[in-house]
Amino acid sequence: GELLLGAVPKGAAAVVLDETGKNLGSRAFAEKLSRWRDDGRRDAAFLIGGADGHDGAVLKAADLVLSFGSLTWPHMLVRGMLAEQLFRAQSILSGHPYHRD
Repeated sequence: GELLLGAVPKGAAAVVLDETGKNLGSRAFAEKLSRWRDDGRRDAAFLIGGADGHDGAVLKAADLVLSFGSLTWPHMLVRGMLAEQLFRAQSILSGHPYHRD
């Protein structure tokens, strides 16, 4: 856990992806990113766990523990899902029609 947390840039929002985390809709996720941006946080670090998940220190240090549902996803698939959600969040915040409610 310490090695992973040590890689998070100083001042960055630490988002830990874990099946025990919060289930946010796309708009709520975009709003969270927007609040961090408006508060002056320039960076966000997204921590994807391995097969055994994250240890308690990583979960405790997180600014947000986020879940993509209660299912367990392969970490390589989660990378693509996260990239799509970041794109979707940016499209929501910029008013682009990509996201539909």
